[in-house]
Amino acid sequence: MRIAGLQKLTLLDFPGKTAATVFTPGCNYRCPFCHNADLVIGAARMPDAVSLDEFFAFLDKRQGLLDGVCVTGGEPLLQPGIENFLLRVRERGFATKLDTNGSFPDRLRDLVQADLVDYVAMDVKNAPQRYAETVGVPGFDLAPVHASIGFLMEERVPFEFRTTVMRELHAADDLRAIACWIEGAPRWFLQNYLDAESVLAGPGRFHAWDVDELEALLPDLRGHVPAVRLRG
Repeated sequence: MRIAGLQKLTLLDFPGKTAATVFTPGCNYRCPFCHNADLVIGAARMPDAVSLDEFFAFLDKRQGLLDGVCVTGGEPLLQPGIENFLLRVRERGFATKLDTNGSFPDRLRDLVQADLVDYVAMDVKNAPQRYAETVGVPGFDLAPVHASIGFLMEERVPFEFRTTVMRELHAADDLRAIACWIEGAPRWFLQNYLDAESVLAGPGRFHAWDVDELEALLPDLRGHVPAVRLRG
């Protein structure tokens, strides 16, 4: 388990909790709109931000100040040793949140069944027919994503789906197709794209939706996912 970055305090990443966020290096996707390009393409040569010993020493000093730890990436389920990492966090009395792209359903299921995760946030990148384009992997196998969605919809752990929305990759019909795919989900957040220098494809390639247009689409989406909301 490697830690490529550490945000010592967040009030936003873990619903209802104060938390620290751990960033893990490496990802099996190449989403061109990814904001963490260094974690994706530079993972092998990226130095660890802190060692595990340093992280747990930090966490021990935050007893009573933090409620939980978010593990994000990259894709955290690529990390060997994530099970032991989450166990050590839980043993200290902290809640755990996992961000995942859903491509490792067996590992996800194992962590939930071992009671190592308190909350899961899974990215649903796009409608099924546009997934390969959106994740930057030609010939992408969608079956693992289907399996992860199906498992989370069993509601064995609190979870949310989330979709980062941009003009170039998401038409209204794509968002409607996602809503049909995850019908009945308890939480689905649409996150309007924000451009940045760190974007994998470079700045200026993608553009946000007009917020008023997104809001106008919500009634359609709520026919399938009543809890859909805009975030950010």
